[in-house]
Amino acid sequence: MPLITVKMWPGRSEEQKKAAAEAILQAAVQAMGTPSTAFTIIIEDIPKEEWEETVVKPEIDPKEELVYIRQGVSVKSA
Repeated sequence: MPLITVKMWPGRSEEQKKAAAEAILQAAVQAMGTPSTAFTIIIEDIPKEEWEETVVKPEIDPKEELVYIRQGVSVKSA
C-alpha cells in the first residue's frame, strides 16, 4: 500500500539505486510497522536542468504543507 518515490539527479549506478531502495524499505518497515511486502519504491532520475520545472514547481511547492524534510532540513515540528 505505501508508495515511496525518490526523484534525484542522474549519476547513481543501478547497484546504488538498489541499495538505496533496500535501505529505504527497511527504514520504512521499521518506522511504520508495515510489512515489506506492502511497499512499492520507485527511483526516477530527473536531469538537473529539468529539476525546477519537473519536480520543484509541480510537486514540492504546491504540497509544501506535506513536506517533512526539505534539502536535509526537517520542516515539520513535533
